[in-house]
Amino acid sequence: MGASHGWVLTSKYGPYLSDDLNPGVSESDFSGIVLPDFETLPHCQTELVTNVAMSSSSPDDEDCILAVKFVGPQLSLCRPAEKNKKWVNIRIEDPAFFNSRVMYTKRDKKFAMPAYGGTHIGYWDLGENLEKPKLCRKGLYTPQLLQSEWEELDLCCTVEELVESRSTQEMFMIKRFRKRNNNKGGRMEEHQIWVFKQGLNRCNPLQWCYTNDIGDLCIFLSKSEPFCLKASSHQKCQNSIYFIDKSERGIFTLGGKCKTSNFSNFTAPYFIPPQSYLNANRSSNPSNSP
Repeated sequence: MGASHGWVLTSKYGPYLSDDLNPGVSESDFSGIVLPDFETLPHCQTELVTNVAMSSSSPDDEDCILAVKFVGPQLSLCRPAEKNKKWVNIRIEDPAFFNSRVMYTKRDKKFAMPAYGGTHIGYWDLGENLEKPKLCRKGLYTPQLLQSEWEELDLCCTVEELVESRSTQEMFMIKRFRKRNNNKGGRMEEHQIWVFKQGLNRCNPLQWCYTNDIGDLCIFLSKSEPFCLKASSHQKCQNSIYFIDKSERGIFTLGGKCKTSNFSNFTAPYFIPPQSYLNANRSSNPSNSP
């Protein structure tokens, strides 16, 4: 159903959280957590999942919260370490979030999702923003393009994702453009990736502005929760985005706006953070309790 920090959520025999993708766990130390059955809210479904996210790199942490975003209106939260685990189910009223991907921002200590088109961001937690999310409207300063380039992008499917740089306390919004290649059997391919960052406009620091320079950072996008690393510390290409899905894996260089990728059948399209990242994010200590 999804993965976060190396932990995988499955539901074949009921919701189950296992650490079989965690790079710091040996086979002899394999562990898992049985979760309560999902509760489906009226006019919602709990079979198709957009993605999952965790507030800490270990669900054994007392304060860790697991978020499951289902396709449609339902968002469900649970504390895996609690003895009497239960789901706190939220029905999202705004249809712009029905297909959004959830992430956890350590800076704001909340779960966040971008609305379709990136017009606004919603924040949820187990406290004051449980039933009524905090909404932040934002304008996007897009790059200047020729009319022909806009027409090319109009043929693409788009998706927005949020990712936080824990080392620099920066938040980025990623806008991905995917296009069908009819010359290759109609497969979907990554066509363009835009990055937006807050604070570039001095007159309006809350605005999100397009940038092709994220410095010594690299971003990882997959079916797992996205994450950001300092490139020079992990022998990765700086100012780049690494991406993987079920059929394509590659690197998009922001400065040169170029892509290098290969195509195959990737049965586990997940990027897992290195152990140093997981150790540094063991507990985010969310201040709100259910």
